[in-house]
Amino acid sequence: MNKTKTLDIVKKYTMILMLVLITAFFAWRTNGAILLPMNVSSLISQNAYVFILATGMLLCILTGGNIDLSVGSVVCFVGAIGAVLMVNKGMNMALAILIMLLIGIAIGAWQGFWIAFVRIPPFIVTLAGMLIFRGLSNVVLDGMTVSIQNCTTFVNLFGGGANCYIPDVLGNGGINITCMVVGIIATVIFIAAQIIGRINKKKKGYKLENPVGMIVKTILISAVILAFTVRLAQHKGIPSVLIWVMIVILVYSYITSNTTIGRYFYAVGGNEKATKLSGINTNNVYFLAYLNMGFLSALAGMVTIARLTSAQPTYGQNYEMDAIASCFIGGASAYGGIGTVPGVIVGAVLMGVINLGMSLMGVDQNMQKVVKGLVLLAAVIFDVVSKRGGKLIEKN
Repeated sequence: MNKTKTLDIVKKYTMILMLVLITAFFAWRTNGAILLPMNVSSLISQNAYVFILATGMLLCILTGGNIDLSVGSVVCFVGAIGAVLMVNKGMNMALAILIMLLIGIAIGAWQGFWIAFVRIPPFIVTLAGMLIFRGLSNVVLDGMTVSIQNCTTFVNLFGGGANCYIPDVLGNGGINITCMVVGIIATVIFIAAQIIGRINKKKKGYKLENPVGMIVKTILISAVILAFTVRLAQHKGIPSVLIWVMIVILVYSYITSNTTIGRYFYAVGGNEKATKLSGINTNNVYFLAYLNMGFLSALAGMVTIARLTSAQPTYGQNYEMDAIASCFIGGASAYGGIGTVPGVIVGAVLMGVINLGMSLMGVDQNMQKVVKGLVLLAAVIFDVVSKRGGKLIEKN
């Protein structure tokens, strides 16, 4: 096996290995507390916004390492409007949800216009957005907290209430049978997808993954899915917010890997000039990336106020950092054109495990930020160095 193949394999599985090792470390340091069913369920609920925002951030990063610094403020602004509409104005929940989504899309279109068609750097546009929408959040809420505890349907739907779990229609107490069945079905679907994908690649003459490596990978991932399912089943079952997260993951995984527009994002990040010469409207690709980011920010805003059962002017702070870090830790390139949704989810889970593990250990909040910053820096250094063929310092 030559050096290039070895490097490719290391890059492909490094974050998964790190996730396993870090989880094992915190399991040791917390005497297994991080693996308790309640904490596994909390890991999903507390980091649902990261999964959603990181998926959208990936599309921005794919276009050339661009980011969106405004997502945390947009989450706060959309959540503030939703809370005010449902509580202060007594608006119907469905209409309020529609308005929140439309506002998120409108914000994405606004920022996307300046970035895509006027060609103002994304950093400047979204930095301005971060300030604008944080200020507007304070205006909408008048600096106060708006409780949505009485909006029980909305709270439960987006994963914030005591009843925010899928009912166990197949069981009768004890371990959640419905959750177990769903986990087994998901495992079977995953295995079938791996087999069918390999058969299709063989028919089309594509290069196939080593069969031993594929079998080992499939077994490991299947084991993780089943172990995760058992832990959830031992608590209260499937959190409703997990349904939203899985919809986002599956839809965007399909878009990025199986559609023409998905390939456009990679093409623009790989070589924008060549992409434009091939007849692709690169302006539209940039616009779609930020339009989509606004949409997912609105969804994350709903999840956030549902989990916290209120809207406050301070919500969403540093959300953009969590999303960006998850992307780079999950294998997205700082230069664009490289990255996958599954990789981003691994990065988001890794960040969630670090947060939860350090919290259970009683680590100071400031030190938690230090650790997360170092992890992000290490991920980007790994990406940059690997592109230089292992050279840490670039020669002029």
